[in-house]
This record gives sequence, structure tokens and C-alpha cells, in this order.
Amino acid sequence: MSNKSKTLKQLTEMTPEARYDYLVEQVKEQQTLWSLQDLDGCVMLTTEEEDCIPMWPTEEAAASWAVDDWADCQTLAIPVDEWLERWVPGMQDDDLFVAVFPVQDDLGVVIPPYELEERLVPKKRH
Repeated sequence: MSNKSKTLKQLTEMTPEARYDYLVEQVKEQQTLWSLQDLDGCVMLTTEEEDCIPMWPTEEAAASWAVDDWADCQTLAIPVDEWLERWVPGMQDDDLFVAVFPVQDDLGVVIPPYELEERLVPKKRH
């Protein structure tokens, strides 16, 4: 079964690593990452050690988090070019991490932004 035919429910049942791979695949294809924002800006998640900005592969996946305490949040489309130029350096300067495709019971893989950048933009050989 191709990833394109998976439902959101099927995606949320994947392992964190599989969701990470799926996000990379979708972002390369769609050229957009998705997050959530409210009046104060981007939403944040906190692990025991890191402050994270959650990123999802689709608007539907991001919107599925806009419930309960986050019900007033709106989805935020982030073009890959903007993410690479502004978000990665800004998040690194602020010591923020990426929570990759979190689902309700699992924050997913938590990585520094440059690791996601490396997956999205393979290094050019000199």
C-alpha cells in the first residue's frame, strides 16, 4: 500500500520513525510543512529537555491537533524555501527542536532543525 492511500488514522498508528519518513516524503513532494499557530505565534511542545515546534506533513494532520486547549489554533502552511531560509536558523538560534509529526499519545521523533533540513535537502557534492 502506498503512503498516499493511507488515512490519517493509519498514519497516526505508524511508528515515530515511519511518521518521520512519511513527513520527509510528503514535504519533498508538496514543498510545504504544516504547524499550528494562535494569536501568540507558533504553538510549542515541551519535552523534559527540549522546547519543540511541532511539524506535520499535511494540513489535515496539523488540524487534528487543534482540539481542547489548542482549539483556537489555526493551521500554518510553511513553504519549504521559507522553512530552510528562516525557520531552521531561527530555531537553532533559539535552541528549539522539531517534534516531527506528533500524534495525540506520542510526540514523535524530536530532532534539531538541521537534521530535518539534511533529510529535505541532500548535501551537494563539491
